[in-house]
Amino acid sequence: MAKGGRRAERGPGRSARERITERVDRGLAELVPDRDRPGGWTLLIDGAPQSHVDLDDPTRLEFAYQRRLGHIADLAASPGRPLNALHLGGGAFTLARYIAATRPRSTQRVVELDGALIDLVRRALPLERGWRIRVHSADARNALTRVADGWADLVITDVFDGARTPAHLSSTEFAAEVRRTLRPGGQYALNLTDGPPLAHLRGQIATLASVFPELSVVADPAVLRGRRFGNAVLLAADRPLPLAELTRRAAGDPHPGRVEHGRALADFTGGAAAVHDSGARPSPPPPPGTFG
Repeated sequence: MAKGGRRAERGPGRSARERITERVDRGLAELVPDRDRPGGWTLLIDGAPQSHVDLDDPTRLEFAYQRRLGHIADLAASPGRPLNALHLGGGAFTLARYIAATRPRSTQRVVELDGALIDLVRRALPLERGWRIRVHSADARNALTRVADGWADLVITDVFDGARTPAHLSSTEFAAEVRRTLRPGGQYALNLTDGPPLAHLRGQIATLASVFPELSVVADPAVLRGRRFGNAVLLAADRPLPLAELTRRAAGDPHPGRVEHGRALADFTGGAAAVHDSGARPSPPPPPGTFG
């Protein structure tokens, strides 16, 4: 459909809202209204779900991986304390909205390569006035080099080119640059997707383990067993992680997650080698039919 085209979509027992379909820089973007929540929208790029936003309640995180990132943000500092947060990958700014709502006065930077997508989200799903969120269009790795040493309490990488993580964001060199931007005790969260035989996930665990002394992964148990394609969230830091509370929260989610760390995580990694720029590859494409 041509840029700016819209087609009506009605939910039962409610006034009509429109599905918004626009051609952006990196594909076809769709904002699909949530039939059950008046302020809810799902962002898809080329048919792959990217984000869910509830404009009426930005603390509501619909996707399982977003809930896990939300738990990480909750545990990154004492409740309510403002954070300096860097989001590499914008989508619909879901986690930035969440942190703004749960930690007022936080200072956040969102980096999204697709300038047309930024324009669409700003127009259709506007950020609240007063939120200290700066959004700009840039390559994530290039933008990272311009962040001051020790600025961030939390860095979240959630970057997809279509449904794949770009190769240049999967290396030890990139991870080292992330660590440079973190204050002592700051945390790095990486969302990625993989499926059997989980070679990409194992390689990314080895990569972060070569840069950060503390590491864990949280994912659907079926993903960790190699039974299906899905998301995994890696959490890394230079200090001990809040693993007990993260484990409790992940286990209590509507789609429970499992947290692996320590010896169990090392065994899971199975001797995989860290990835360097010279050998970096994008994450694998999802199998046909993954998104319906």
